[in-house]
Amino acid sequence: MLDFFDHPFFKNNITQIAIGIIITFILVLILRRIIHSFFKRTDFISEKKEQTIESMINSIVQYVATFGLIVYILSVFDVEVGKILAGAGVLGIVIGFGAQNLVKDWLAGIFLLYEKQLQQGDWIKVNNLYAGIVEDIGLRSIKIRQWSGELLIMSNGQIQTVQNYNFDKMRVIEQVTVSFYEDPKRIFSILEAACERLNQELHEFLKKDLTGNPIEPFQVYGMTSLNDQYRGYQYAVIGLCDDLVYWTAAKETRRILAETMYDEKVRMAEQHIQHRTEET
Repeated sequence: MLDFFDHPFFKNNITQIAIGIIITFILVLILRRIIHSFFKRTDFISEKKEQTIESMINSIVQYVATFGLIVYILSVFDVEVGKILAGAGVLGIVIGFGAQNLVKDWLAGIFLLYEKQLQQGDWIKVNNLYAGIVEDIGLRSIKIRQWSGELLIMSNGQIQTVQNYNFDKMRVIEQVTVSFYEDPKRIFSILEAACERLNQELHEFLKKDLTGNPIEPFQVYGMTSLNDQYRGYQYAVIGLCDDLVYWTAAKETRRILAETMYDEKVRMAEQHIQHRTEET
């Protein structure tokens, strides 16, 4: 068997590099399967946390495998890797070519995971510019699937602020602006009736306490503006819901409020402006 590997074909540098690449690829594939199988069988932490940690570990495995492959390729060409790594001059050149940015990205990725700022599957807004679902968290970069379907890949070091919409609970806040000619007492009564309907139809979305009762059911928060952009009185309806169903709860809340306003023939602010224009 050993004589077989003594064949000149296996002593060729190109052949050795190809074999090294194949072995590295297989090892990474096996390790990824082992890691995935491990987290699939465990349930000591939440599924989202498991996916986040698994993604980070996979990223570390890929970086280690890549570094090991580079060292192996250099050794094939009889390059003394130890002396290169120990050389202060070469190290300075590496840092000068942007290694500090790489280290910055790595540290930022570690802090993102350690401080639990986000997890895989969270809906986030980064730097107040980009919003979407976290698809992958790597040691150097993060992948965000935006609402349009585009995949945004951002270096961890570029992340300055993170707004996370999936931290256990979210508050639905929907505002309604009606005409100045609408009686505030009537509007309060209509909105309170709408909240009763919201609490009945959207009960499953509300955040519950240990006894199963809503922590903060839908309710009329009050009048939030006496003159909303010179258009009318503004009222707000709020309710505390589970983070995973926030978007559905908010969408359904708007639908029920719109139906209520229509059924009660409430004059909205835009209708009021159009009416005044027509009279003019």
